[in-house]
Amino acid sequence: LVGGSSGCSGGLELKHLGEWRPVDDYRWNLKQTADGVRLLNGSSTCSGRLQVKTNPSDQTWSSVCEADLDLQDAQVVCRELGCGAPSVLQGALYGDVQTPRWSPEFQCGGHESALLDCRSSGSARSSCSPGKAAGLTCSGFPETRLVGENSRCAGSLQIRSSGVWRPVYIYRWSLEEAAVFCSHLHCGSAVSADMTRSVNSTLTMRIWDGCFQSGSDFMKCSFFSEYHSSSNLICSDLLLHPVLSVSSSSCQQGADQQTGRPGGR
Repeated sequence: LVGGSSGCSGGLELKHLGEWRPVDDYRWNLKQTADGVRLLNGSSTCSGRLQVKTNPSDQTWSSVCEADLDLQDAQVVCRELGCGAPSVLQGALYGDVQTPRWSPEFQCGGHESALLDCRSSGSARSSCSPGKAAGLTCSGFPETRLVGENSRCAGSLQIRSSGVWRPVYIYRWSLEEAAVFCSHLHCGSAVSADMTRSVNSTLTMRIWDGCFQSGSDFMKCSFFSEYHSSSNLICSDLLLHPVLSVSSSSCQQGADQQTGRPGGR
């Protein structure tokens, strides 16, 4: 990875015939990028028994003991996979481990972008009780927000991916698809759904309309690409959830009026 702020971010390159070349993958998505953590035996990539790859040079996956995984750790895992927030955290929910191999205890603060960014105990458990391999179910819906307007229920749609908020372009954007996001943001129903086109392209998360079918997995039907357009949305609760900002001078003026003291400078 080159051009980023660390060795864990930047443009992807592969070495071919002794020369480093950039990778251009049209269907570049979260399933391909999250290589240090995975969920097995679940109904989607957002549920299953948790496994991690703690050593980049070692291709063996390790399971995590239920006792070594708390809610903050689970928040980081779901975020890293682009799967929203954790909903169920339970041992052996998705099967146990036949050949135990345990990871260290993770000590996440909950704000990290990846599980391997968290502090750990430094050494793995030598054993874990039967039926105690950590199982995790995430909501399956990515972190979402609307920006650019004076209400959190209107604006340009963005989705958080690997700790970065990205603009979204949804193919065949309609009120039916828009209603999914309004509901998720607790902003009522969809009133308007349109597109904004900019002169400069930016790295955009593109989502196909098939993502909105029941039981679909956003990770499997979305991908990243440089694009000029983004999706805009207005929800019915626009006036109920304004974005307010008050300066300290305004607060002081209001206090002066209540006490009868002259305001101003």
